[in-house]
Amino acid sequence: MYFGIALFPQQHVQDIVNSYRKRYDPHYNFIAPHITIIEKFELGENEMLSLIPKFEEIAKNTDSFTIEMKKVSHFFPTSPTIYLSIENQEPIIHLHQQLLKELDSHKPTYDFIPHLTIGQKMSEDELHDVYGSLRMHSFALTSLIDRFHLLYQLENKSWVNYQSFLLKKR
Repeated sequence: MYFGIALFPQQHVQDIVNSYRKRYDPHYNFIAPHITIIEKFELGENEMLSLIPKFEEIAKNTDSFTIEMKKVSHFFPTSPTIYLSIENQEPIIHLHQQLLKELDSHKPTYDFIPHLTIGQKMSEDELHDVYGSLRMHSFALTSLIDRFHLLYQLENKSWVNYQSFLLKKR
């Protein structure tokens, strides 16, 4: 099975991000707006079941936190992706590192940069046009993050929740 781990911002942030993703993200129908913590990896279900207690322990020892998103950025030329950058990345990076320790065999494809994708798989011209337009918008989004989600991918490429892990209340 293919799994991934993500954070979902609160609904008011998802609604704003989806207003852009409908047009610019071909994965719009496959997953809600999210911050990828651990990218897609393959494990058997029994192997994953043995990791669940470890993920529960990480969640129990991780404080919930608030994220802020104020500006648009991109990964061009590495990837034709436009995203909302996250101002206070430390709690997300810490969570990523803790979870990655439990997935010994998983080697990330890219350096970990917490972000919320707005658009991807664009042509170079479209990316520059959309980025130029979005850069003029003012974003002041905040969201409480109080859980992370273990997701699995269905045959139709959509992602669904396998299990959620509540973070410690502050």
